[in-house]
Amino acid sequence: MAKSDIILERMMSLHPKIIDLTLDRVWRLLDALGNPQDRLPPVIHIAGTNGKGSTLAMIHAGLEGAGLTCHAYTSPHLVRFHERIRVAGDLISEPTLTEILDRCYQANDGAPITYFEITTVAAILAFSETQADFTLLEVGLGGRLDATNVIEKPAITAITPVDMDHQQFLGDTLPEIAAEKAGIIKRNTLCVVGPQHDAALDVIEDRAMRLAAPLRVHNQHWHVYREHGRLVFQDEMGLLDLKLPVLPGPHQIQNAGIALAVLRELGKGNPDAAMERAEWPGRLQKITDGALKAIVPDAELWLDGGHNPAAGRALAQTLSAMPNRKTHIICGMLKTKDINGFLTPLRDLTSAMTAISIPGEANTLSADETAKAGQDAGFDAKTAHDIETALSDIQKTSPTARILICGSLYLAGHVLRKNEN
Repeated sequence: MAKSDIILERMMSLHPKIIDLTLDRVWRLLDALGNPQDRLPPVIHIAGTNGKGSTLAMIHAGLEGAGLTCHAYTSPHLVRFHERIRVAGDLISEPTLTEILDRCYQANDGAPITYFEITTVAAILAFSETQADFTLLEVGLGGRLDATNVIEKPAITAITPVDMDHQQFLGDTLPEIAAEKAGIIKRNTLCVVGPQHDAALDVIEDRAMRLAAPLRVHNQHWHVYREHGRLVFQDEMGLLDLKLPVLPGPHQIQNAGIALAVLRELGKGNPDAAMERAEWPGRLQKITDGALKAIVPDAELWLDGGHNPAAGRALAQTLSAMPNRKTHIICGMLKTKDINGFLTPLRDLTSAMTAISIPGEANTLSADETAKAGQDAGFDAKTAHDIETALSDIQKTSPTARILICGSLYLAGHVLRKNEN
């Protein structure tokens, strides 16, 4: 076990809850460390329900494609914690991560603080001590009380589409959830807004007006669409005619639009690189080799960590745009997610569903519960003990099928780890 893993395990015990939304503990620890949040390169802060990571990846690629360096903080990780923290473009090294985590642990002095809070502070501390041109921060949950929301004056903020998710923490209605996401908007700081339901946009616009924060809103100030196999982006600065995003799925068009709008407002970045060089594992990732692919050598194997109704609709759009092929899904989800809302859009596009439990996750739905939800949604659903068995069963009956493993980022991380072995 790496030294950083030992410290991370200790950090898990500092608070009885995984999620406890407040900024008091974060402010206390940042103050104990000399307020590193005030020494960051210009910050691009991104909130939203879906598309945050993909949008960040495209902004990152666009800035790096123009020769600029970026810190980047994302969550959760899929295989190793180090994925969450990129320092000047590179994954944080094990020695640096260990040293930074230890400093945060010591400065916290045993006080209550959640795992996400203290590790977010660790990322901010690491960024404050290395030069870069920009800092990209992805909100973990919500926005208003998220541990990343400690930047007094970001360079720019962005809000990707807001939809129903995490209702137990953010509220039961779209306006309530949008209010939490809009909490990243800062006074006199421009915010780029992706496609929104009217109820969410009303809330975002109201907060922006109260804070005199200029908005750049999809279909008001900028437009993005696919035309003749190209991506077309247009704003008051003119028109861009680009290759389609390398990240697959029709929903990436809107994410690309948000990323391009951010780059245009910054006056920085390479739009071609944003489309062609972005990387975002575990989100509609095609698996072409590895231990799991070897089980289904002739199948088309895809992996996606989406887990809410909007993600289900995005996956359905993607599948419907693919060449016709017999399709199976392997699904594992957490108890806190709207499984029926996720599965329903996929029902008419797949031949069968195999349900599994997510290994190592206390909040996983059991395979039986997931299969029952699948049956209730109209799937021919069965269970499997693990991912290897699920793939082997499909291999026996449909060796050339398209297989989509989906339902949770935690399942996606498990699959990627298994595929490396």
